[in-house]
Amino acid sequence: MADAAEGGAMRRGRNETEEERADRMWQELIQEVRVAQMGVQILFGFLLTVVFTAKYDDLSGTDQTIYLVTVVLGACATGALIGPVSLHRLVSGRRVKPQAVQLASRLTLLGLVLLLATTTASLLLILRVATHDGFVPYLVAGVVGWYLLCWFVLPLWTRHRYTSR
Repeated sequence: MADAAEGGAMRRGRNETEEERADRMWQELIQEVRVAQMGVQILFGFLLTVVFTAKYDDLSGTDQTIYLVTVVLGACATGALIGPVSLHRLVSGRRVKPQAVQLASRLTLLGLVLLLATTTASLLLILRVATHDGFVPYLVAGVVGWYLLCWFVLPLWTRHRYTSR
């Protein structure tokens, strides 16, 4: 884990070249993207079918607007989370893997934010249709808070807490 560096000081990290690091980071990123892609593709596929159900015509104008926004968010999330695969395929062999990994990482983070928005809008729509009670916005806010905690707050806290300076 820690290697002896010159002067007896300890250093953390791996002894790898920039290319080796890019290869490792790419493999890690693709594994992460696979999980998110599956979730967004299932959700997006479900959303695409809703408009073809008899219940869709019974939705209020507000609920239909929420649905349309949700579908567009789902399409954007799908694009962002599939983007790293296309990026890799189009730049493969061009000796730009470190840059590709950085861009793919940004696309993945954007995809996660869009997935959060898609999931939030989906939950809002479903709960509005399932019940017309006033607690729906609070329930949605609570779930969004949970997602923010799991997806961003804890990882950023861990990054801050355990990253050496």
